[in-house]
Amino acid sequence: MVLKLLRTIRLDPSDAFVFARAAEPGEWAVAGTFLFWEHPVETLIGKERTAFRSGLLGVESFGWSTLATIVEADEAERDALVEALAIRFVSQCGAPSLDVAREAARAEVAYAQELAEPPVGTLVAIHRRVENGEIVERFRTLLPGTDDKHSRAFSFVEETEEEPVERVDLAALAAGKAGS
Repeated sequence: MVLKLLRTIRLDPSDAFVFARAAEPGEWAVAGTFLFWEHPVETLIGKERTAFRSGLLGVESFGWSTLATIVEADEAERDALVEALAIRFVSQCGAPSLDVAREAARAEVAYAQELAEPPVGTLVAIHRRVENGEIVERFRTLLPGTDDKHSRAFSFVEETEEEPVERVDLAALAAGKAGS
């Protein structure tokens, strides 16, 4: 059986600007909704609110990522993720003991494994909101190679120096003059 988990990914530098603490690319990731259970969401503002709405939690940094990618993992990596998250539960969240924290971490990692059911390479994003006093999560996925419209957004085009460079003078165009 192939084991799959989530790793943070950064397609552009925006996470560093929209979150108070951005996860580094390549960290193991979990949903991270547990960090908002004890906080009145209506009091969240700015970057904290952005993390609530669209952040996946990087376990190593306890920072946020807009996207995660599904990757293959082995049992040793999963067990190390559980242990790392349990340590964070004690140090960052006030869990009463490492044993209690491990149980919570196992549940959170099992949830991340459920989110990682699509094929390896799939991108995962989260959207959270409050409905009837409860936090509701919705996950979106972009499967690799299945959406021509979005796949084009990530295409690379090789340019050679021999090709002519085309320049457009926007100021001249706005003034009704020919560009150079």
